[in-house]
Amino acid sequence: MLRATSILTAASLCVGLGGHALAETSLSFSLGFGGQVTPDYFGSDTYSFGPAGSFSPQYLKLGRVEFGDPDPNAVQLGFYPRGSFRLIGERSASDNPELAGLEDVDLSVEVGGGLGFRSTGFQAFADLRYGVVGHESFVAEVGAEAILRPAQDVTLTLGPRALWGSDDFAQTYFGVTAAEAAGSAFTEYDPGSGLVSAGVEAALTYDVNEDWAVRGTATWERFVGDAAESPILEDEDAFGLSIVAIRSFSF
Repeated sequence: MLRATSILTAASLCVGLGGHALAETSLSFSLGFGGQVTPDYFGSDTYSFGPAGSFSPQYLKLGRVEFGDPDPNAVQLGFYPRGSFRLIGERSASDNPELAGLEDVDLSVEVGGGLGFRSTGFQAFADLRYGVVGHESFVAEVGAEAILRPAQDVTLTLGPRALWGSDDFAQTYFGVTAAEAAGSAFTEYDPGSGLVSAGVEAALTYDVNEDWAVRGTATWERFVGDAAESPILEDEDAFGLSIVAIRSFSF
């Protein structure tokens, strides 16, 4: 009987501690989905519509450890951790006959994070992402932008961007293997890691309410380095337009 009582006491203690731990865990983030108009593939001079998405962590608390700000409307100043997410559409010769002889490239999903910095009227970031689906390689992106608030619920941002890609990323989207060269109109090309593109991004965000926002984005980028020398390139300049609905979550 004593043993049974001890077991019950221990179980109650574990449940109590577990409940306390759960009570000390909080998570807030935003998730967005929408559509975008971009080149059919990197270097293409034709454009098409495809999916777009975004992810941004806001606040995380594990016991006494905290990241971010629990107030979803707070503007984080100084350095802060951030999430990074990008979708890259598939590339196929069936949709783009000029690529006949090249292997198809599947849709890719890049996920990662980095460090941001924000002050009054300015912000900058450095992100590292990995292709968890698709190209399975690393990319890094850096940027900075001015922040304007023409109205309480409207935010405008404008600034430069630069994208770096690993060897595998460059080979996937800009390279031509010996086998592909033998069966296509392209010459063999083996690009290396380095700066892929540089450009400018402008975005307008409208806060519908505390939970929902809509963001429209316009981009321009120019391919540089080994990417710019790829025989696949039809246009060294790329433009993009996107619109995303963003929902904030708190747990």
